[in-house]
Formats: sequence, C-alpha cells, structure tokens
Amino acid sequence: QVQFEESGGGLVQPGGSLRLSCKAPTNIIKSFTMDWWRQAPGKERELVARRNTADFTYYADAVKGRFTISRDTNNALVYLQMDSLKPEDTAVYYCNSVPQQGPWGQGTQVTVSS
Repeated sequence: QVQFEESGGGLVQPGGSLRLSCKAPTNIIKSFTMDWWRQAPGKERELVARRNTADFTYYADAVKGRFTISRDTNNALVYLQMDSLKPEDTAVYYCNSVPQQGPWGQGTQVTVSS
C-alpha cells in the first residue's frame, strides 16, 4: 500500500505563512494527479488544491490566490505553500493521489491563531 507522509504544520499568526510537504513514492508523484485536502474540527474533509501531471492546478475558492501547490519529482515531494493565513485555515491537512493509491496519512496540523 502507498503511504503518504505529511509534515510542516504548526502554529502561525494570522497573515503568516507555512509550507507543507507530502512525501510519497516517486512513481506516484510523477504519474498521478496530487491533491491537498483539509479537515477542520466538526467539518467534512475538503479539497484545497490539486495539480495534475500536466501542471494544471485547481484551488478551492477559499484559498485561491493565497495557496500554491507544487511538486518536486526529484525528491518525491509535493508542497503546499500557504500565505496570508487566516484563522479559518485551521485544520489537519492531508495529501493523496487521484485516484487514491493508499489510505489517508496522519496529516499535519495547521493552527492559525493570535
């Protein structure tokens, strides 16, 4: 089974930035569309950003213009650069492929608070 490992979360003040990383097998990063999802307390998991193998990107309206998804195929990483963070961005962030090639990882907690 494919495992996805998210990292880079933390506590940040409103307006701050974080860069999340997702580690997965190289063949997955190179061959599949990759997603970042998030789940806030008491809410459904929601799609935040997507990047396909042609480098076409999709962003949820709530993060458009503030978040950037990118991939580093040499190091088998997918990144989510998050700028101008807001308290409503507080959530556990997860990555996965499309279609899903493995279970959800443990995610990485992002907390935006003053």
